[in-house]
Amino acid sequence: MARYLKQGKAKDEIAQNDAQVAETVRQTIQQIEQEGDAAVRQLSAKFDKWSPEQFRLTEEQIAEIISGVPEQTIEDIKFAQSNVKRFAEEQRKSMLDIEVETLPGVILGHKNIPVDSVGCYIPGGRYPMVASAHMSVLTAKVAGVKRVIACTPPINGEIPAATVAAMHMAGADEIYILGGIQAMAAMAVGTETIQAVDMLVGPGNAFVAEAKRQLYGRVGIDLFAGPTETLVVADETADAEMIATDILGQGEHGPTSPGALITTSEELAHETIKEIERQLEVLPTADVARVSWRDYGVIILVEDEQEALVEANRLAFEHVEILTKDPDFFLNNMTNYGCLFLGPETNVAYGDKVIGTNHTLPTKGAARYTGGLWVGKFLKTVTYQKVSEEASAYIGEYAARLCQLENFAGHAEQALLRVRRYGKK
Repeated sequence: MARYLKQGKAKDEIAQNDAQVAETVRQTIQQIEQEGDAAVRQLSAKFDKWSPEQFRLTEEQIAEIISGVPEQTIEDIKFAQSNVKRFAEEQRKSMLDIEVETLPGVILGHKNIPVDSVGCYIPGGRYPMVASAHMSVLTAKVAGVKRVIACTPPINGEIPAATVAAMHMAGADEIYILGGIQAMAAMAVGTETIQAVDMLVGPGNAFVAEAKRQLYGRVGIDLFAGPTETLVVADETADAEMIATDILGQGEHGPTSPGALITTSEELAHETIKEIERQLEVLPTADVARVSWRDYGVIILVEDEQEALVEANRLAFEHVEILTKDPDFFLNNMTNYGCLFLGPETNVAYGDKVIGTNHTLPTKGAARYTGGLWVGKFLKTVTYQKVSEEASAYIGEYAARLCQLENFAGHAEQALLRVRRYGKK
């Protein structure tokens, strides 16, 4: 039976914090709905100390910013984007339009149509997440989205040059230096200077994530993204240094980022606890990672890999590293995860930054019912039908009876009209 050696905060305590965030977001969205650009400017000045003449960068500004980015950084961005683009293109190829004659004279089909416009949020702050430009802007462009706009916040009053370069190189049609709730609401609601989009994508802090949740319905979204989550599933063949490194490496995202270990080895579990404490003494981002491990770290001891599978599926974490002698067991049997990282040779950082799979992934148990951001999220699969006269009369008789069964007289008449008009004469 699974046994917890370490647990994080209680769920009710977390829920209380979420409620406070939700109210702040609600008020902010309402302010932007009512006041437009004036509210956006006021909020940007308040939270980011940023109030330029205009938030959108001109082509000249973009060119000047990119000219100051080191050549090696540009080459590194190109490398990452080539990987993301290639994988997205292969995914797009897998999504085929279809047309089939299901009965004589009955033609049914579906088409995959790109969303018209998308707003991408690229986080900044302590961690300017350059990679989010590849994952959102570039993937949308591969899907065929006509208008892709991107927002990223200033950092300490400065424009994040590498992020701007990545957004531009990924194909963003409009780039705004704007962050937080005000960026999300402006893109979704629209203002005097920002035309509203049809869909919002990208990760962010708790306020950005909550803004997406509240704006959903008015616009589409990729998914509800909470704090990043990392689960390591390990047996006796794994080593504590790697487990600790990979958990803390994601825990630095923020103080509410869960990190978990499911293991069949109690010895490894205790070694990992010691190793985490050792690494926290030297990790430059330990001020954040220490809190995330203290408050959200989990260690579960299990009997065997079958029980590990059950517990891993129950957690349904965003990132799942498999450090066992048979990683393919989890590839073949695990069902609830955002992305799997199989074997010690790979890790979450590869997926986050460079390898090609998308890093915007489901959190807070959403992996039970959805995958992460991918080219398909930007496509609407819509259906159509074409019917011959003879087939219409034939189908109409069935349709009329089924509509009458449900007491839909008007529906039935739609069918009966075709029966009378196209039936045997």
